[in-house]
Amino acid sequence: MARVTPPPDQASVWNHDGETREVWPGRNYPLGATWSHDATNFAVYSPNAERLWVCLFDDDDVETRHLLTEHSLGVWHGAVPGVAPGTRYGYRAHGPWDPDAGLRFNAAKLLLDPYAKAVSGDLVVDEAIFGYVPGEPDTISDLDSAAYVPRSVVVYDDFQWGADTSPRRRWRDTVIYEMHVKGMTALHDRVPEELRGTYAGLATPAVTDYLRDLGVTAVELLPVHQFFSEPALAERGLVNYWGYNSLGFFAPHNAYSHAGDRGQQVTEFKQMVRAFHEAGLEVILDVVYNHTAEAGPLGPTLSFRGLDDLGYYQRVVAPQPEPGEDPMPDTYWDVTGCGNTVDATHTQSLRMILDSLRYWVNEMHVDGFRFDLMSALTRTNQVVDLGSHLITAIGQDPVLRHVKLIAEPWDASMDGYRVGRFPPPWIEWNDQFRDTVRDFWRGHSAGVRTVATRLAGSSDLYADDGRSPYASVNFVTAHDGFTLRDLVSYNDKHNEANGEDNRDGTDNNRSWNCGAEGETDDAEVIAMRRRQAANLMATLCFSSGVPMLTAGDERGRTQGGNNNAYGQDNETSWVDWRPDDAWLDLYEITKTALRLRREHPVLRQRHWFEGRPTIRGGIKDLVWVHPSGREMATDDWNDDSVRTVGMFLNGAPLRYPGPRGEQIRDKSFMIWLNAGADDVELVLPDNQWVHHGEVVLSTNADVAVGTPVVAGTSMLLQARSVLVMRQT
Repeated sequence: MARVTPPPDQASVWNHDGETREVWPGRNYPLGATWSHDATNFAVYSPNAERLWVCLFDDDDVETRHLLTEHSLGVWHGAVPGVAPGTRYGYRAHGPWDPDAGLRFNAAKLLLDPYAKAVSGDLVVDEAIFGYVPGEPDTISDLDSAAYVPRSVVVYDDFQWGADTSPRRRWRDTVIYEMHVKGMTALHDRVPEELRGTYAGLATPAVTDYLRDLGVTAVELLPVHQFFSEPALAERGLVNYWGYNSLGFFAPHNAYSHAGDRGQQVTEFKQMVRAFHEAGLEVILDVVYNHTAEAGPLGPTLSFRGLDDLGYYQRVVAPQPEPGEDPMPDTYWDVTGCGNTVDATHTQSLRMILDSLRYWVNEMHVDGFRFDLMSALTRTNQVVDLGSHLITAIGQDPVLRHVKLIAEPWDASMDGYRVGRFPPPWIEWNDQFRDTVRDFWRGHSAGVRTVATRLAGSSDLYADDGRSPYASVNFVTAHDGFTLRDLVSYNDKHNEANGEDNRDGTDNNRSWNCGAEGETDDAEVIAMRRRQAANLMATLCFSSGVPMLTAGDERGRTQGGNNNAYGQDNETSWVDWRPDDAWLDLYEITKTALRLRREHPVLRQRHWFEGRPTIRGGIKDLVWVHPSGREMATDDWNDDSVRTVGMFLNGAPLRYPGPRGEQIRDKSFMIWLNAGADDVELVLPDNQWVHHGEVVLSTNADVAVGTPVVAGTSMLLQARSVLVMRQT
């Protein structure tokens, strides 16, 4: 425990004899702690602080403070000789305490370096972590927080990347696998026990070989920036498992490190990235720059709030007071649902985000980012602005504009929804794909019009601004919501374990339990569930766009009906690798669908379908087929009772050329979807589209893979099933 006595008042200068060693002037760039053989340079942005100390901690947790005397361009800086890599440190900032004016300086609070490359320790909930006296938010607290907060770590990492290079796959060739670092291996019997739940565990062949064999090309890791659990969650005995509560945007989360938290997590993370690259897999990070773990104005003082509260967080725009009236008190503006919204229009906040992104690309070799609640970061004067500072800066940055950029195109407000409207090179999570496909397979869609649009790439959302079908990240499930198995097993959420009386989580699940709520021994219900899950997975894999799978869905992972398992760091959330309850038939369907997608460019085209021949006298590139064998007509599209449709994809030739301008030819495919409750007799078209073929994927119990297909003949398409036929 840190041994330090707080000053009797906040105006005290903490440089008593014996507490301050030599500090050189240092420099104001780069921000953070920069180690050299001579000295470690510390630089931290805090323009309104009146004094600032860097505080070093030895192995016995004894604190030594060093007053930084240089202040230039808003940055306090100094170089301290004799500081070794692995040294833990923090900052203390003295300045005005005026919460109504957004000034919350408190030198009794040890602050994490916003640019720390590694973090040691965890957050302990105690009243000392708050800048104010509990129950009296205008009264400054003189309780020292050092014993309860994590430390920044001085890092020097000379990791040798060797020949490591990014796979740099085209978007049209990309298949994303969203997974949690800990949850992927916590129960994995082929990962060494001491490595389970860690970056090192993900780097083992048991994981990389599995993903490569399944057919995915990129992993999207749930947040790995250093994060902490919310105090209210910790008080319920839970933790923030998902990690959407970041505080250290340069530091790999220390709890996922097997090697240690004194900088070893940096090396271990790099080793993991290199292992993924060697397996041909890209690494995409789910990043949460829109808010921080400091929450609202009554949250803890951990870093940004104690350094530049006014600069980092957006405020409600208050009207000018009338003469004689007091101004409105400082109020945070929150469109994240987490208490604060980072102000990406502020120079330093914007700089921090860009510096962080470049660091993860240049130093950690990651291949892209998925931005949580991206609309919150685009706001200018609190209005969504897709030409905002951040969007513009990333678009012109020579490093960032070439990595994979995925937007979650909404925030927690009604006006933040911007699906289909982000500019190139951004692509987006497409929740309209999710909702449409769920409704179609549960029998709640109005005909087949909308599902056909989603299958063909959602041109209604992305074609109007010149983007390609791959601008849509298609998904049926994600970390937030039901798993695929639960989607076909529960009509209602069952979140009692979260301790919120089942009030949390969405009620708009668009799910169907197939006749029984939850787990059952009914063989018919189980068979229906497995077929429905396979239908949903096949639809995802064969749709135009970028498919995203959720870890464990291909094995029938269940969360017991919990659709908001953010605080469940246990077997509820972890992938179950035991074979006894795995839906291995679903795994085989998924693997087959991804193999077909990979082997056949006709199934992953980058151009929009035009419904006309690709060459003079040829066949249309896309034909929608009625079960009777004819092309779908206007009346068919307007018939809300239609539940069956065929999708003919012409592979000879494709509309787009090869890398040297050559014409690309492929097999043609016919994909049949029957979401109805009745079997349907298909009449296979007797025309130039397909003469002979074979079934290459089937969720139809009576039609096996390899069954020959002959034009003009009939075939029974089972209720709620998929058939995929390939030209021979």
